[in-house]
Amino acid sequence: MKTRITELFGIEHPIIQGGMHYVGFAELAAAVSNAGGLGIITGLTQKTPADLANEIARCHDMTDKPFGVNLTILPVIEAPDYPGYIDAIIDGGVTIVETAGRNPQDHLPRLKDAGVKIIHKCTTVRHSLKAESIGCDAISVDGFECGGHPGEDDIPNMILLPRAAEELTVPFIASGGMADARSLVAALALGADGMNMGTRFIATQEAPVHENVKQAIVAASETDTELVMRPLRNTERVLKSDATTRLLEKEAALGKDIKFPDIMAEVAGVYPKVMMNGDMDAGVWSCGMVAGLINDIPTCQELIDTIMSEAEALIRQRLKDIIAA
Repeated sequence: MKTRITELFGIEHPIIQGGMHYVGFAELAAAVSNAGGLGIITGLTQKTPADLANEIARCHDMTDKPFGVNLTILPVIEAPDYPGYIDAIIDGGVTIVETAGRNPQDHLPRLKDAGVKIIHKCTTVRHSLKAESIGCDAISVDGFECGGHPGEDDIPNMILLPRAAEELTVPFIASGGMADARSLVAALALGADGMNMGTRFIATQEAPVHENVKQAIVAASETDTELVMRPLRNTERVLKSDATTRLLEKEAALGKDIKFPDIMAEVAGVYPKVMMNGDMDAGVWSCGMVAGLINDIPTCQELIDTIMSEAEALIRQRLKDIIAA
């Protein structure tokens, strides 16, 4: 299958594995890329630029296919060493970067001068247009269904994707609620050039996370996520758990007076405890509504092969038969 995204990034299939904290390690990124998609290493999971350089080198040892690095621009007082992380990306020969969070404009000149292609994650059309205007090569359009941060406008992909198609000229991918061939075909029909999957890739054999995490996703339904941190306008979609209940109770009790320090126990430093140690109630962790469509834990190769073969069948058979009728 050829789309503007496969052409832009030099990949076989229009499927991207999004950056995920304490999930996007070299093992997963390489497995996705080897299967024909685009794997992504999560940059800030690596504590230092030197650690990221080592992770990039490990990924090169596991695949000769294109892969990218996610670099999230955080709204913090003491920013990470972004120039150092960018050095590691460029020196490591990575030519694709997924940016997320705040506007990446300050970091684009160095990346673009090095020939790096940028795909920026956006949850609204207006932000997508801004990303296009500052020189991003592609956009990941994230609908309200997505795990992690869906923004504050609550626009689902059935509306957001066709609106993006009406406005954008650069290629864009659909993110949020993507899990299978139906997702891919629907995304293409709505105007996207491919799809990004996050939660679906956590539930794969190669994802280097605790088995408890994978089984929790398989066991979850589409109603088993909650939105937290809404009063702080930092909304995050997470899997229901005891930690989620504790956080929501704090939000209800404190109301508009809530501050980040009030919820640090539920959100700060929890990802290693959950993803690596399997402590499912250590804190809240991102999970999309798409968990309701996830019923197995395949290899990345099996997952992508199935998606592509079933997508082709949908297009060539079911949709063709509907038109013929």
